[in-house]
Amino acid sequence: MISQRALNRATLARQLLLRRHAMSPTEVIEHLVGLQAQAPFPPYFGLWSRMTSFQPKELAELLVGRQVVRITLMRGTVHLVSARDCLAIRPLIQPMLTRALTARRVDGIDHAAVVAAGRALLTERPLSVKAMTPLLAERFPDAPPADLPVILRWLLPMVQLPPRGVWGKAGDAVLTPVEAWLGRDLDPEPAVEHLLRRYLAAFGPATVADMQAWSGLTGLRAAAAKLDLVDLGGGLLDLRDAPRPDEDTPAPVRLVAPFDNLVLGHADRTRVIADEHRKRVITINGQVHGTVLVDGYVHGIWKRDRATVTVSPFGALTTAQREEIEAEAVDLLAFAEPGKRPTVRFD
Repeated sequence: MISQRALNRATLARQLLLRRHAMSPTEVIEHLVGLQAQAPFPPYFGLWSRMTSFQPKELAELLVGRQVVRITLMRGTVHLVSARDCLAIRPLIQPMLTRALTARRVDGIDHAAVVAAGRALLTERPLSVKAMTPLLAERFPDAPPADLPVILRWLLPMVQLPPRGVWGKAGDAVLTPVEAWLGRDLDPEPAVEHLLRRYLAAFGPATVADMQAWSGLTGLRAAAAKLDLVDLGGGLLDLRDAPRPDEDTPAPVRLVAPFDNLVLGHADRTRVIADEHRKRVITINGQVHGTVLVDGYVHGIWKRDRATVTVSPFGALTTAQREEIEAEAVDLLAFAEPGKRPTVRFD
């Protein structure tokens, strides 16, 4: 039976948070099976916290160069993934997205016809939701206009085009079908077993419930049973050759990005965050604050306003911990606001 502390250290190792790594942005993004990206810029901080050397232009160039994309995937949320993973993962996630649309009760509309019309429209000219809605309404005058882009969101694989997600840029999400942007078709025979192995490599050890909470998929027990996994007790499964550091392995202070999957990728999140702290990290309106890891666990939240980082600890800090957090925050500001005088405040 693996201890809770050893589980924490294993998770941090898989999440590349026990030390910074000399990897490329694409390697990190693929290892993590994507970065959650509802907001445009948290993925930049997610990479910064894991890489020995990373500059915003590296990710911006990958987005513009169509090597990584922003697309609705796991749990129906926007993720930043490599082009290759986009084509392989989206077909696996589609059943969950279809169920999500059904739950919204968008009835009395020919969904297939809306998807076909939307695909043709957005292939010809990428559009925002605001711009596409009246054009779709002209084609489907009997349907509530607001329902039409909802159908496309859940049923038509679409990517958000740059400059959305490009460092320092702003603007609405402009959408086009995956195939139009990448020039390739979705994988016709994706394997869910391969996705689960990828999940365990990035988030394990984990239970089937964890796998389902991360992906939004159901019925994964049979797929997991096909894999050659080690049973660590308590329902926790893992790859046989995956790293499981000693529970006494040091865990440095980290400022983890807002919306980071570290705090969202499991059903039982106590491996990194106490239940009583979750409401302070994940708000009722779906925002997920940046978190402060102290000795491997979430010990506070952080917010940035230009060249100022404000840290709100959940409990007392030692002098050494406070100094380590401050040093990490100064480094974050040097990354995000180079040349400006950094300010670090503690609430």
